[in-house]
Amino acid sequence: MIAPEQNSELPNPQNTASASWRRDLTWLALILVAWFGLFLGSRPLSNPDEGRYTEIPREMAATNDYVTPRLNGVKYFEKPPLLYWLTALTIEVAGVNEWTARAWVAIFATLGCLATYAAARGLFGRAAGWWAAVVLATMLLYYTLSRVVILDMPVSVFVATALFAFLFGIRTPAGPGRRWLFWAFYASMALAVLSKGLIGFLLPCTVAFVWLLVFNQWKRLRPCHPFTGALVLLAIAAPWHVLAARANADFAQFYFIHEHWTRFTTTVHERYQPWWYFAPVLLVGIFPWTVFAFQTLRENARGGWRAIRNERADEWFFIVWAVVIFLFFSKSQSKLPPYILPIFPALAVLIGKWLADAWRARTAPGLRAGLAVYAIFSALLGLALALWPLVWSVPEKHAAATKLIIGESIWFAVIFLGSAAALAWCLRRGKMRRALVVMTAGFALWLASGNHLGDELDTRSTKSLSLELARRLAPGDTVYSVGEYIQDVAPYTGRTINVAIDFDPTADDDPFGELTFGVRAEPEKAASRFIDKAEFTRRWFAESRAYAFVQKRKADRYFSSLPHTVVGETSRYLLLVNKPAAH
Repeated sequence: MIAPEQNSELPNPQNTASASWRRDLTWLALILVAWFGLFLGSRPLSNPDEGRYTEIPREMAATNDYVTPRLNGVKYFEKPPLLYWLTALTIEVAGVNEWTARAWVAIFATLGCLATYAAARGLFGRAAGWWAAVVLATMLLYYTLSRVVILDMPVSVFVATALFAFLFGIRTPAGPGRRWLFWAFYASMALAVLSKGLIGFLLPCTVAFVWLLVFNQWKRLRPCHPFTGALVLLAIAAPWHVLAARANADFAQFYFIHEHWTRFTTTVHERYQPWWYFAPVLLVGIFPWTVFAFQTLRENARGGWRAIRNERADEWFFIVWAVVIFLFFSKSQSKLPPYILPIFPALAVLIGKWLADAWRARTAPGLRAGLAVYAIFSALLGLALALWPLVWSVPEKHAAATKLIIGESIWFAVIFLGSAAALAWCLRRGKMRRALVVMTAGFALWLASGNHLGDELDTRSTKSLSLELARRLAPGDTVYSVGEYIQDVAPYTGRTINVAIDFDPTADDDPFGELTFGVRAEPEKAASRFIDKAEFTRRWFAESRAYAFVQKRKADRYFSSLPHTVVGETSRYLLLVNKPAAH
């Protein structure tokens, strides 16, 4: 009897699954790079945040000092340096521009979506992974912050990867796989600390602790490799903090006390908002997927507490994640919309899973209801965008910009009204899948189109004036920012600038805002560049050529009795010179 031939041509399920993972991650990465990279440099650096977080790495690259961050030449310890380091590398390679400034934020946004895909797929299947990535990439606030140079995107991604690693770690049997997952948990927390401070450690640990406590999952925690994990965390996060403290005696008090404890517990940073502040921020921030939030929560609450605790503890890990971080920042006395960005990957996983289930069911009533709500919203918003130019009286000073904005509004109206009409057609014929695709594609088109609107609405940018100044500057010329420190002048001109503010030198206050600490930390270096109005007036007369940026509304206060010539202006700023160049 002849033995049956080995069927070596049959696919190995494990190899097939690995190939599917690789293929999906490759395609998803390519799509996301294009999505977040599209129009990334289409608008100037915005003030103050993008100017600040571009100038610090520019100075790092110029001075090769990667230990002590400096803003306009003075110490700046408000945030740790990971994003500064990465941006400085791109600046060293490709110079200072909007692309090099924003590249790493877009990269982190891409990595966040890839991690969310991997977590959702690993827990709930391939369709859930794809939908979770799509949901996160098109959430209004997530996409908006992928275009802005601030620190919230990297810290959000590392907090998310830490919590994903923790959840998969406790689901994995003891062994090398579990150990590596927990090391990833500790390493991600360390990188989050280097991105935005101690919340990078505090938030993941608090979420994990609350979930373990509420759902009595303590047995699943062993082993969690705390000793080797602590070594991993310290090896990544501690060196810069130690080096910065050794190089700067005033680092520890300002960084740990003032920027962590005082920021959280007091209103010293003047960012106080009511306790409910983040509720509307969250509802608007996750739009358009807000229309499925209630359905998702209802699905995960099915069966009451016993079913939740016994059957859906892992799903509720993401709800605990969102609630804990939401409450943490709601308690803080310092609030800004980007603070709650770490919530978004958790919500994307939950909504992505619900959408995947609804996609398979085809006739899920919650899906129809959410799509109908979005269709109504699109119709109302489209009508408003189409009609507002007819009823709004445009101030003369905004007339030029408004012409451009009206053109954008008409295009936006077409998008929303077209989406509403297409959704109505799909819903009438029961084509739920097609309707969901229409909703996603229409909103994505609006997000991409909105990139150009920032350039038209941003009156704070000095890009045109700064580039004009850079063209004119000669050796020995002096540049002043008068009445305030205008953040984007230094990166666009490629040099630190002087700051002149009308203040009482004998008073114990904060005349230079966030720069006051650095000015006072090294008075021997900073005193000649950070001056009061009297000293500025004396220098304006004495210097051979000096340029000054000033807000139009502050110009008379500083220049009413000083000789000056207007070199350039925007709707907000003037660029002045004390002595024009001879022709």
